[in-house]
Amino acid sequence: QEPWSSPVSYSTWPFFSFNFPLGQMTDLIYTEKELVQSLKEYIQAEESKLAAVKSWANKLDVLTRASTSDPEVYLAHPVNAYKLMKRLNTEWSELESLVLQDPSDGFISNMTVHRQYFPDEEDEKGAAKALMRLQDTYKLDSESFSKGKLPGMHHNAVLTVDDCYDMGKTAYNEADYYHAVLWMQQALRQMDAGEEHVVSKADVLDYLSYSVYQMGDLPRAIELTRRLVAIDSSHQRAGGNLRYFENLLSKQLKELNQEVQEPATEEPIQLGTYKRPKDYLPEREIYEGLCRGEGVKMTSERRSRLYCRYHDGNRNPRLLLQPMKEEDEWDSPHIVRYLNALSDSEIEKIKELAKPRLARATVRDPKTGVLTTANYRVSKSAWLEGEEDPVIERVNQRIEDITGLTTQTAELLQIANYGVGGQYEPHFDFSRKDEPDAFKTLGTGNRVATFLNYMSDVEAGGATVFPDFGAAIYPKKGTAVFWYNLFRSGEGDYRTRHAACPVLVGCKWVSNKWIHERGQEFRRPCGLTEVD
Repeated sequence: QEPWSSPVSYSTWPFFSFNFPLGQMTDLIYTEKELVQSLKEYIQAEESKLAAVKSWANKLDVLTRASTSDPEVYLAHPVNAYKLMKRLNTEWSELESLVLQDPSDGFISNMTVHRQYFPDEEDEKGAAKALMRLQDTYKLDSESFSKGKLPGMHHNAVLTVDDCYDMGKTAYNEADYYHAVLWMQQALRQMDAGEEHVVSKADVLDYLSYSVYQMGDLPRAIELTRRLVAIDSSHQRAGGNLRYFENLLSKQLKELNQEVQEPATEEPIQLGTYKRPKDYLPEREIYEGLCRGEGVKMTSERRSRLYCRYHDGNRNPRLLLQPMKEEDEWDSPHIVRYLNALSDSEIEKIKELAKPRLARATVRDPKTGVLTTANYRVSKSAWLEGEEDPVIERVNQRIEDITGLTTQTAELLQIANYGVGGQYEPHFDFSRKDEPDAFKTLGTGNRVATFLNYMSDVEAGGATVFPDFGAAIYPKKGTAVFWYNLFRSGEGDYRTRHAACPVLVGCKWVSNKWIHERGQEFRRPCGLTEVD
């Protein structure tokens, strides 16, 4: 019989990714501050009400002691008789009204107004998954996260035992036993160190032992389950699970002609104790390595082929007096960076226009051409038209001047905000031959080129990486990078598969302009060979 799993009803939830942009989270900080002030006012009102009720009680206590000592003598005085009638008819009614007053109305009303902007359960799960994504990509152990020790951060924010437990529980409920083990182990480590906690050690061991079993480590599952039984001998699952684990291990060892071994020692589980399961992304290791700055193939020979120059857009009148500063980022495929592509005032205006419209970023379904959300793209985005503001029109014109390509058939300017953990896993910007309808509804052909504006610096993470040839390009506020997705023949350049690395610390703002084939016939004529 299979061992019982942990007490929560098990379900396989769809993978959800953290998607609250930093701008909205900043607003939540001030919302929380306002709610704290409202809570203090409520407490003060409750204390005032309680003080008034206590005053009434003390006064009436004195009166009733006097009246009950000798009721007939007390009532013989006409004033006392009158005041008794008055108290019972009027003053007790006033006291009743006072007790029935509810000072919480203001606080509850304030909560109701702000609750519509609160993160929901899915957002909380997404935030947990974002931490796990950062943990994987940048090879950070749970203890580093728990103690807030992140690169580029000067202020530490710690995770409590209960925070780590909730992280592990989130992973467990998605059948992600790899991360469940790491975070339940961290909760247990902090618990054993004497930290205060609400969750019981039995609950932590319950989840941890079963997760370790799912990772295939029977000796350690037995050791952890024995600890659980020692703490709670009446636990409804522990005894049965322990017998199952021991029988299963004995059976396996007999099949291998090995003796029954002693259970694993209580050495803590580390980041590399278990191998992270493979997933759907074939170049995961290369991609994440580049995000960490590993495997970048910028050799001295290649660097010697990279130059910087002034670029006037083939003597474009708007660039003659103030040409763009152009720097080579990569030689083949050719990727260039333009300095001062956006001014600070332009960036602020674009963000101002985009913020009210930020929604979950979408990708175009290769089968239908319809925009849809995807788990591998985690950001918020908005689309801005040139007619909406002179700044957008000016940015579109500048892109056309720099590239020499028409933007009349390009997609709208897309603004994307990547919060902590925000990413876009390796993808192509252009549609492949097996996706003929990807841009059919636009009627402007394939995406011939990408113009990517960086609108913020990022303290850590957030690089644009190209796994195929080992390039990593880092965000720098006000600069832009440009590359062609298609050869002159119209064939896709598969080397341009790229990714936006998860943001580890900070907030990343970018604007994308995807330029399409239609209208470029005389601006970028076709080549004679497939790779021209």
